[in-house]
Amino acid sequence: MSFLTTIASAFKGGSHARAPLARGFVSPWALAFESAGAPPYEYGRSVRRAYCDNPVAQRSVRIVAEGVGSAPLQPTDPALEALVAATSAGQALVETVAAHLLLHGNAYVQVMKDAAGQPVELFALRPERVSVVAGEDGWPAAYAYRLADRTLTIPVEDEAGWPNLVHLRGFHPGDDHYGAGALAAAEQAVAIHNAASAWNRSLLENAARPSGALVFESGDGGGLTGEQFERLRDELAAGFQGQANAGRPMLLEGGLKWQAMALSPADMDFATLKAAAARDIALAFGVPPMLLGLPGDNTYANYREANRALWRLTLLPLAGKILAGLREGLEPWFPEAALAVDLDRVPALAEDREKLWAQVSAAEFLSADEKRALLGLE
Repeated sequence: MSFLTTIASAFKGGSHARAPLARGFVSPWALAFESAGAPPYEYGRSVRRAYCDNPVAQRSVRIVAEGVGSAPLQPTDPALEALVAATSAGQALVETVAAHLLLHGNAYVQVMKDAAGQPVELFALRPERVSVVAGEDGWPAAYAYRLADRTLTIPVEDEAGWPNLVHLRGFHPGDDHYGAGALAAAEQAVAIHNAASAWNRSLLENAARPSGALVFESGDGGGLTGEQFERLRDELAAGFQGQANAGRPMLLEGGLKWQAMALSPADMDFATLKAAAARDIALAFGVPPMLLGLPGDNTYANYREANRALWRLTLLPLAGKILAGLREGLEPWFPEAALAVDLDRVPALAEDREKLWAQVSAAEFLSADEKRALLGLE
């Protein structure tokens, strides 16, 4: 039975509860600068502006989420591997969880069970719909899932003491229940980048900065009459504006002179500001700017080094966090199984692993078991 079917049947049977006293997703950081005039952080608005409207932010999230989702796993229990590798509402489970952690800072995976209490599906809940219901001791006692005007309460554990939901979150130094996502840190850079894109579009569509000007030079110091000005403007619009007339030579009447205009220093600074905002977005999501095609970044010598840095600094730590959380949540059913990335099967790390294998193999003072342990083998 799918998760949506379970919710629908629960609501139909009237077993849903009233909205519990749950802590909504209002981080202390969201209100820290409210008095300074900055609007509070709002997840839905930020996701639309970043993931839906900004190409740099969307590509950064997709590179990280798809990379984590495609990371090869070490051999483990076939049933556990099937649960983790299965799709969640049509999306790869690990990829979806990684995207939720990047954007929201929290990921909630519900463990769907059969009549015997065995897990049959892992479903990634939308994090903005989930709230923590704290107990008397302050620790989470349940989770409230909001669906339209209904609220479904999901206890942390079932009657047998087995977990119903796995909560993964990024580190947040000022919150006990919710994590901090990368999108909150990148929101200002996304706003700057979107504003720069809107500015450039306005330049193209509305001619906010003309490419040149017609200067009327009259010997007697007079100007154009209203009729002459209107006729000249109509002729320019009909014969020289638009893509079809690009590069068309202009024939000027007596007294008219064409004066070209170039980008001003302010316009050049604006373009530089947009590039800097794009690098800040990539930095927030942990993606080397070179992999996004951003100019002006010479930190990495080539794409191979940038790809290796992406795996070492971003993908592997995030994949380890997700797999460790899933492993801990499913431990009651798979006590001896392990979930980890198989480093020997990651193409970007082939050179590093080759060096490690050569160093370990050349160590004559190590036994065979010690060498296997250093290489991460059983």
